[in-house]
Amino acid sequence: MWQIWHEPTYVQTFAIVMGVLLTLTVGFFFLRSRSPQLQAGWASLVSWSIATPVLFVLLGASGNWALIGLGIVSVMAFKIFFQLTGMYHRSYFVWLSYGGVAALCYLIHTGSRELYNTMPMIFFAAICLIPIVRNSHKQMIQYMALTLMAFMFLGWSFLHMGWILKLDRGPYLAIYITILTEVFDNLSLAVSRFFGNHKMFSRITPRRNWEGFFVAAPLTILLAFSFRHLLPEQSEQWWIASGIAAVFGGSLGDLVLSVIRRDLGIKDVGVFIIGRGDFLSVIDRLIFVAPIFYYLMWYLEANKTLTSWVP
Repeated sequence: MWQIWHEPTYVQTFAIVMGVLLTLTVGFFFLRSRSPQLQAGWASLVSWSIATPVLFVLLGASGNWALIGLGIVSVMAFKIFFQLTGMYHRSYFVWLSYGGVAALCYLIHTGSRELYNTMPMIFFAAICLIPIVRNSHKQMIQYMALTLMAFMFLGWSFLHMGWILKLDRGPYLAIYITILTEVFDNLSLAVSRFFGNHKMFSRITPRRNWEGFFVAAPLTILLAFSFRHLLPEQSEQWWIASGIAAVFGGSLGDLVLSVIRRDLGIKDVGVFIIGRGDFLSVIDRLIFVAPIFYYLMWYLEANKTLTSWVP
């Protein structure tokens, strides 16, 4: 299995990303007292200066360790979700979900993609047995629906990151799409804080607006072009598809999780890293990006003879 820590491309990419982050962090440090927006921006940069080395070490590790790390991330996100929804004390749903994550990771390890794609139905059947085994009906529809939602988003969907690792240059693809997704999210939020006036979805996510989206989207596409050396192929369909997946998939993931938080009336459960909220907020953008990006890369890999968008 892979371990890319020693490869020049990995070292160069890590140095560029950390160099930019540290430069911005130092710059914002001296400006942070001028406004709450600059303070928030500095806090976010500090968080990423801490989290980025962890991310690179995880995704650049040997395959089994990287997959185990993704499974742990998924389990921790499940924990936050169950705390948000008040289900954490429902141990039979919680432990079944953790077992489902372990099963998904094992199927990725063995390359059983068809069985992996049937897991949502298998998991649904399993949680339907819980009320019967418990001989209880009270609030079970709610518990079953929330558990299935969590499994689809935080288990099955997010763990497509594990399938990405199995593609050609998989670790680089995983690093690439994570960088694109987080840069888009942070750029969109930063522009929204300073310049935005037209809210995107004011009742769901009042911090974000259209100005932020339309500034961050083309810059993310440009970044996809700049880091295209991480892709198996550097032709335009690869990096344009990646940029679009990060922009629209990331936006959708953030909005869907914001709907859940707003409905529950809870913003965060604890703090994962300063400026980043809880652990669930760390991966919410990837719940749609991961499967979209995986299938785009899988399709392009299977059709490498395509050299342009024009037939």
